[in-house]
Amino acid sequence: MAIDTSQFFQIFFDETEELLQQLEALLLDLDIQAPDVESLHAIFRIAHSVKGNAATFGFSDLTDITHVMESLLDECRHGHLRLTELHRHLMLEAKDVLKMQLDGLQHERPVDPERVQQVRAALDAQWLRASSQGKAEASVEPVVAATAAQEEEDLGYGFFEPLDDLPQAAPASASAEPAEAALLPAPAAAPSPASAPESSPAGSTRRDNGSHGHETSTIRVNIDKVDQLINLVGELVITQAMISACSKDLDPALHEKLVSGIEHLSRNTRDLQDSVMSIRMMPMDFVFSRFPRLVHELSSKLGKRVEFVTEGGATELDKGLIEKIVDPLTHLVRNSVDHGIEAPALRLQSGKSETGLLRLSAMHQGSHIVIEVSDDGGGLDREKILRKASSSGLAVSPEMSDEEVWQLICLPGFSTAETVTDVSGRGVGMDVVRRNITSLGGTLGIKSLAGQGTRITISLPLTLAILDGISVRVGGEIYILPLSYVVESFQPARKDLHHLSGDGLVIRVRGEYLPVVALHELFGVMPQSQEPSNGILVVVQMESRKAALWIDEVIGQHQIVVKNLETHYRRVPNISGATILWDGSVSLIVDVAHLLGQQRSLTGA
Repeated sequence: MAIDTSQFFQIFFDETEELLQQLEALLLDLDIQAPDVESLHAIFRIAHSVKGNAATFGFSDLTDITHVMESLLDECRHGHLRLTELHRHLMLEAKDVLKMQLDGLQHERPVDPERVQQVRAALDAQWLRASSQGKAEASVEPVVAATAAQEEEDLGYGFFEPLDDLPQAAPASASAEPAEAALLPAPAAAPSPASAPESSPAGSTRRDNGSHGHETSTIRVNIDKVDQLINLVGELVITQAMISACSKDLDPALHEKLVSGIEHLSRNTRDLQDSVMSIRMMPMDFVFSRFPRLVHELSSKLGKRVEFVTEGGATELDKGLIEKIVDPLTHLVRNSVDHGIEAPALRLQSGKSETGLLRLSAMHQGSHIVIEVSDDGGGLDREKILRKASSSGLAVSPEMSDEEVWQLICLPGFSTAETVTDVSGRGVGMDVVRRNITSLGGTLGIKSLAGQGTRITISLPLTLAILDGISVRVGGEIYILPLSYVVESFQPARKDLHHLSGDGLVIRVRGEYLPVVALHELFGVMPQSQEPSNGILVVVQMESRKAALWIDEVIGQHQIVVKNLETHYRRVPNISGATILWDGSVSLIVDVAHLLGQQRSLTGA
């Protein structure tokens, strides 16, 4: 009976991508001088699994390279070939080519045939050299033994044979590897082209949880289904809020069961919301795993020695934010290796070890995640930054605080690099970093000590789908201010308000002058309070920038479900999204980050 394998394509693509990520991590962790045998076995099994699974689906482009990789690795793990840095480099290049080919198959992206051929030829050359030195036959193809391993290989290609007719693998000898065949699971099991559990390195979630049965602790679900579920739960939250608002005037004595039921509904809805949102969360290791190779190759290119350490990889962040944080972190890591950590000779002169330390960490702080990129390099040069800023026409002074000086490097086009290289120096890095972080509702902090290093801190909300906000009234409209930006609210005294020429209205708050932003003017509504002293001012802050928002009334604090306004309507200036309130009305969420960015000249940031 013919089997339609196209239904398994996505599973193959997902699993192969994970295997390639594991392959890169294992190769980078490998000690070339004294390679760990178990690590070599794990790398071999990954190449074997990719090859077998690709052959199952007829993807010969993938099997060509993995076949030679597998042969080379087999020689290394059995001690017939000494692993070198060149071999590691070729394996990493092969991994990149496999990823390119995989993207070509999955997303119809272009594949560079010349690069594929170059990598294949380089691997072939190494295999020929290894064969001529230690094998009886000098051939590109590996020597075939009548062994248990070969039978397992045959099983890997037996996908289309009747299950009852498949031969049983002979007992493995002491030198043979465990079975690693890519088999179609029994009809009762979920269809998957995945190889046997041993084909994944230790710690993989694909490893069986026990010796009895083959159930795993994870399942694959399309992200569209998760998003749909989150949207439905969001609607449930809104409906529950409406019911609670309608029932708040009920007499608990007369409607005891109804009030109690609504309270249970509220708690269960909140628990359900938290559980569903956690499905979309992903560990930061998904991001961190991209950087060991970047640091390895960049430090080698620059002639530097760098120890790269990650902490808090299990810390979880919303998938949407995970995907958008990669580019900013890439800029920061490259800057640390290029500008932060000194060359070995210079470090020795400064009394440091030749090897610099680059640390990437993540941790939860309340409803936010804090990501830090720190190094023990030379630190930022305050005087050099001030000279560069002054020559660029910026208003700077020696009295500026360190924090204000460090923020200058985030200005568009600002760079202190003497020369422009293919690594950095074009003045686009930190500007891009801050703009991207701000667009995600986050903040960027910089601390540095001369000769000791630099630490850059990014604070992000755990998710953009739900936020804690303060509802405020401006005229007949209700707006939402994200709670993470709110510092305080108060009714101002008239004596503290001042009109400054060219700068508009400001208010003095504990010795600091803040610009007053009238939301009714910003959004074109009629206010109830004709002057700020009759209304309320809400102080908002992002990094070192502050402003006081003039509103009519603070209504209360709520957890709201964020709706994308651009998807349902269009982009509105100074508005980041919308939500549905407890009474069914739509309320707009103020884009405080963008608003504060416009007030930059007034705050002196």
